[in-house]
Amino acid sequence: MKIKVIYFIIISIISLILTIYDKIASKKFKRNRIRENVLLFFAFIGGSLSMYITMRLIKHKTRHKKFMISLPIIIICQLFIIFYIFR
Repeated sequence: MKIKVIYFIIISIISLILTIYDKIASKKFKRNRIRENVLLFFAFIGGSLSMYITMRLIKHKTRHKKFMISLPIIIICQLFIIFYIFR
């Protein structure tokens, strides 16, 4: 149980950092950005909630339907999995 919590905290922090870095890179560098597949991968393995909240707060990729549809779906699926595991 403790390892799972630590895992999700670490993945959430990494997702947060990747999202903020990609926002900064989109404004300053125009390259060296994080690939969308990498962002979605980290959302899929547990960072979806922190990534979704961060994207809404810093207004990053909020116009991309790919993210605004897939992230809530991933969050819902993860909540069902968590509910199933802990019931």
